[in-house]
Amino acid sequence: MSKASIIGAYNTQFGAFVKKDKATGLITDTRSYYDLLVEAGRGAIKDAGLEPADIDAIYVGSCSPASFVNQEHVAPLAAEIDPALRFKPMTRCECACASSSVAFYDGIYAVESGRFRNVLVIGVEKMNLLPTPQMTHVLACCSHWPSEGARGWSFPMLFAAYAKGYQAHYGIPNDELERMLWTAGALCYKNGAENPLAHVRTGPASVEEIMKLNELDAKGKCKNMMIAPPLRLHDCSLVTDGAAALVITPTASVVNKKRAVEVAGIGHSVERLPENVRPNMHELMAGKDAAAKAYKEAGITAADIDFAEVHDCFTINMILSTEALGLSKDGRAGYDYIDGRFTRDDRVAINLSGGLKSKGHPVGATGASMHALAYKQLIGEAIGVQAKKADIGVVFNVGGSSVTNCVSVLKAPK
Repeated sequence: MSKASIIGAYNTQFGAFVKKDKATGLITDTRSYYDLLVEAGRGAIKDAGLEPADIDAIYVGSCSPASFVNQEHVAPLAAEIDPALRFKPMTRCECACASSSVAFYDGIYAVESGRFRNVLVIGVEKMNLLPTPQMTHVLACCSHWPSEGARGWSFPMLFAAYAKGYQAHYGIPNDELERMLWTAGALCYKNGAENPLAHVRTGPASVEEIMKLNELDAKGKCKNMMIAPPLRLHDCSLVTDGAAALVITPTASVVNKKRAVEVAGIGHSVERLPENVRPNMHELMAGKDAAAKAYKEAGITAADIDFAEVHDCFTINMILSTEALGLSKDGRAGYDYIDGRFTRDDRVAINLSGGLKSKGHPVGATGASMHALAYKQLIGEAIGVQAKKADIGVVFNVGGSSVTNCVSVLKAPK
């Protein structure tokens, strides 16, 4: 089977692109869904050294644009990137927070089939036009509605269930679990401080800073309030607007080999949607399956990985993802983070971009963003912290409560 390679990528600035009037509650858009999609698409095509007319097909990943911005049928919006894209096939993909990873995979399948030569993949989401309660409801629709969303379960609660399951299975004391979570979050904030595109660049970048935020003020409140025990505010990713895009082509057709990153292997594995029917709430079973598939196709093991971008929608998932990729033994990732592993100076670095915790999490754009920034690492053009060694990178993006699991192995130009 012929392989596909990434030959260009672009990530917009991530942030909350709205103005909010506290007095009236009015929310005004300052950078629209449409603007973000077009900017990312144009940027990726330019980065690939192509003309818009060279693009044969477009896949757009977006989670819930109808609810967030009142717009369905979003794939045709890519025609606004350039008039030359009119009449090209355009398709939207949706798999919650993994929407644009699945769009990326569909683009790979299309290239590998021989049907298309150059495929543009875009991930985009605009979340901040909704007040927090409505935004939380939209995201809850990505859970199993009858048993979770309809019963008031939010995503912090769903991942808190994983945290409790992990703690109980491995017998981790409360204070140790807290330090694990804080250490993982602080690492992302520290890396994100150097990513010029990150949503937050001034987060608490040490365990001590996070602990200080836990202190109660005179009114009995703290800045790092409990959201869903044991997860606090700084264990949760951000509500973000943004877009990212990639251009893929057959590896055999690559012209500029110095900027071509081969997609050496992919694993796409899906867990049962309701959490209450999953037998193991202390590990990402489907994530491990996806990693095994990707590693086998790429001909690597976890020991070959130089850096990874993992889906830290919540700090507990950063720990679980690290174990699912085989970078830590089961039950040990949290202790490894406490011991100082996975920093920019370690043998394998994790979330050099700042991760979802600092970079931001515009849900439908997250997968494309993770792949785009990993691509930049592998060609030596890192946005933010550059990995000490960047020959093999892995992206692990999930959708829902770690239901859709997408693991990609990317190899640097030879």
